Amino acid sequence: MAIARFPSIVLDCPDPHALAEFYGKMLDWRIEVQDDWVEIRADYGQCISFQRVEGYVPPDWPGQQSPQQMHLDVVVDDLDEAESAVVGLGATRHEHQPGETFRVFLDPAGHPFCLCLT
Repeated sequence: MAIARFPSIVLDCPDPHALAEFYGKMLDWRIEVQDDWVEIRADYGQCISFQRVEGYVPPDWPGQQSPQQMHLDVVVDDLDEAESAVVGLGATRHEHQPGETFRVFLDPAGHPFCLCLT
């Protein structure tokens, strides 16, 4: 029997509202605001949370000066269409692209995430 349920990912960032808006639009999840803690939540319960960190320093990927420690992979049907959409939301395509079935981007706070083909 599991000890716990519904693990949540929490991303440190300088502006939790802005980052929740970015991921909420990308995933089409609803946004729930609680002061400096913001969550986005799917209809089926999964959520990603965002918390404000003063002096936030974004990861330096693939370098290790400020390691990423984690990243999100999201599944898409078409890399070109998804790239256009996330860039329109404020993502930046990373210059280092180590594969062909996925693309690496930085969210507005600098966290790496990947768009991956199904």
